[in-house]
Amino acid sequence: MGQAATSLRPARSAKSGALRGDIRVPGDKSISHRALLLGGLAAGETQISGLIEGDDVMRTGAAMQAMGATIRKQGDIWIINGVGNGCLLEPETALDFGNSGTGCRLAMGLVSPYDFTTTFTGDASLSGRPMQRVLDPLRLMGVQVTARPGDRLPVTLRGPRAPAPISYRVPMASAQVKSAVLFAGLNVPGTTTVIEPVPTRDHTERMLKDFGAELEVETAADGARTIRLQGRGRLEGQTVDVPGDPSSTAFPLVAALIVPGSDLTLRNVLMNPARTGLILTLQEMGADIEILDPRHSGGEDVADLRVRASELTGVTVPADRAPSMIDEYPVLAIAAGFAKGETVMHGLEELRIKESDRLAAVASGLALNGVDCTEGRDWLSVRGRPDGKGLGAIARDAVVVTSLDHRIAMSFLVMGLASENPVTVDDCSIIATSFPEFMAIMAGIGAEITGQ
Repeated sequence: MGQAATSLRPARSAKSGALRGDIRVPGDKSISHRALLLGGLAAGETQISGLIEGDDVMRTGAAMQAMGATIRKQGDIWIINGVGNGCLLEPETALDFGNSGTGCRLAMGLVSPYDFTTTFTGDASLSGRPMQRVLDPLRLMGVQVTARPGDRLPVTLRGPRAPAPISYRVPMASAQVKSAVLFAGLNVPGTTTVIEPVPTRDHTERMLKDFGAELEVETAADGARTIRLQGRGRLEGQTVDVPGDPSSTAFPLVAALIVPGSDLTLRNVLMNPARTGLILTLQEMGADIEILDPRHSGGEDVADLRVRASELTGVTVPADRAPSMIDEYPVLAIAAGFAKGETVMHGLEELRIKESDRLAAVASGLALNGVDCTEGRDWLSVRGRPDGKGLGAIARDAVVVTSLDHRIAMSFLVMGLASENPVTVDDCSIIATSFPEFMAIMAGIGAEITGQ
């Protein structure tokens, strides 16, 4: 599972002066994946601006090319000529998704109803992650699945000759499972229904409607959502402007909050209510985050954020907030390390099956860098030091093990910017999967981060 030691690129961050600047973070990863998948499927031309060009998203583009779409870049715009709904071609070789769980799971849904064979592979980290949550509903549609034990990659799918629509209740909050079923439903006759007891990010529903899918969403009094999709409709190419990724925004945002004197403006950030859990939590902790020029773009809510260094106080984060900030808990834990009092985060079981066991990785990294914390099965408690005294590497050779996880690497590099002692992570090369500009953007606002 581990990466060869020779290919690791350690990085170190140290106490920084005030962080200042006016920056635009890369495009949202969730929306970028979906734009390439639907652009590659829809008839006609799709133009995408603001696409994040990390390795994860590029793998999704390569998969769509392998199934018949043509994709090229012209200036800053990606231009896709799609195959038309129902017209994907059988790929000649396995689709390699590298480290990308999102791209892999959504593409599994997209190809599953086709009467051909598709094999999905990935790197060591992705190959260790379970795919059962996505594969179970596809099996109900009649898809034949061959996989390693525990439904792990490589996975081979063989679509049925006559796929049947299903009504599927998602057993746990997961936008990826919901999206995979909806994408599968695009090439299944009749109505595919997904019921989610807890609402999750709705980028798939918004974008499907934009591309012309016949889709309706019904919200019950208890908040449960029922999504119905009419299969085998026509999808038309669209113009998509991808807003800034909230998960990438989280790193400079938290850095500005914990480094004294900082004043940072973040442009064109996605403010979809299903993705703003971190901002809400930080505001509850006392963060000075000003939301400027809220607006709509391409079916999504967008705004600029002005963030200033703040005195934070610990809070209890309820479990029902997890779906709106699942990728942001590692960097929230860093913010909590500099807050007064205790921060308790509940409902974190999904972190156990991310790129790494993210909950264990965060807890061990915090302890290694002097933060008082307690890890439970599905919760984390952090007791902070507002002045950063004693934080950072408690032993000269203390190195955070990132376990091929980009968010662990970035979170702990942010920590070192406000700690008394520097923080070292064992690898920064993995950051390129989601935020290739991270090092350059952070250096541009005054962060002391060096790759070794």
